[in-house]
Amino acid sequence: MRFGLGVPTGTEGLMYPVPYADPEQAVQLAVEAERLGFNSVWGNDHVTTQQYVRAEFEQPPRYYDPYLYLAYVAGQTTTLELGTAITVFAFRNPVVLAKQVTTLDQLSGGRFKLGVGIGAYREEAEAMWPGARIHRGRQAEEYTQALQLLFSERRASFAGEFVNFNDVESFPKPRQRTIPILSGGNSTGARERAARYGHGWLPAVLTPDEVAAGMTAIRELADEAGRVLPEDFDVAPQLSVSIGRDTADAVANFETSQLYQHMRSLSSSTLKDQDTADFASRNLIGNAEQMLAQVRAYAAAGVTTLSALLFAKNTVEETIDAMQWFSENVIAPYRAETGDVWPAGSTASASAQTEGRGA
Repeated sequence: MRFGLGVPTGTEGLMYPVPYADPEQAVQLAVEAERLGFNSVWGNDHVTTQQYVRAEFEQPPRYYDPYLYLAYVAGQTTTLELGTAITVFAFRNPVVLAKQVTTLDQLSGGRFKLGVGIGAYREEAEAMWPGARIHRGRQAEEYTQALQLLFSERRASFAGEFVNFNDVESFPKPRQRTIPILSGGNSTGARERAARYGHGWLPAVLTPDEVAAGMTAIRELADEAGRVLPEDFDVAPQLSVSIGRDTADAVANFETSQLYQHMRSLSSSTLKDQDTADFASRNLIGNAEQMLAQVRAYAAAGVTTLSALLFAKNTVEETIDAMQWFSENVIAPYRAETGDVWPAGSTASASAQTEGRGA
């Protein structure tokens, strides 16, 4: 099991209050994540303020470009993997996106993972393309295929409903032999794209049983398409973390956070098929013992990465404290009991080695 942190590229007003993190603090969170033994950081992707956020906050949120942010973080870290959770297809021309991805992968020494999807808020795409008739699911299908051509072919062309380019020679290619593309979302379309083209699946706020059922569906869809999923197919759900003395205390803490309001805002879109009132069964909620049991359950369901974990705190300082607690009480003990590999030299590495010697 690998552990990832959701970083504040586009979280003010959504997962966190306004203000939450200035640029220096946003980078600090990533640097602290590496020190504390997290394997990866994941930036989300927003371009304009959502209407419900405008209604709640007088001050506009700051949304940082995830690719520029992750490129800067790459220069401040050494082992930390860098990912998007998610890149929204409608925000970028696919040829430009391919250039951003390959440049970041080269600069980071091959540490990039590309989580992709249609985006949680249709209003952002409509603001960028007023009057355009975009079917975001069909657009995502074309983008995924087009990106794979741009990453692999010397000269690439594509003619589709939404994606069209001709004889593009895009270099350099990625540092990695294959850029891991994770299909983001809980929908049938997201699972279909994961099955046909993806190197992973990045859903949100699912129970272990729901993750297992989703992977069963993905394997069946891959079989129908005549595709064998890669051996290192990454099952990488995004969850929230709320710490407490017990479940009731942790849920009470969760409900005082902006993250709780964000999940409620997605109840009619991204999370429309999930019972978001049952936070405890579809997130990491409770004390250390309870969270370790939850992590074990996700691992048994086939999860390989807990990506873009979001901590139910309202300030950067509180978030770092919660990350420290999670590193010491969840990451390190889990690695000690499973023998998982972790980044050498991190706080979690030293803690796990100490606990392992005492076991």
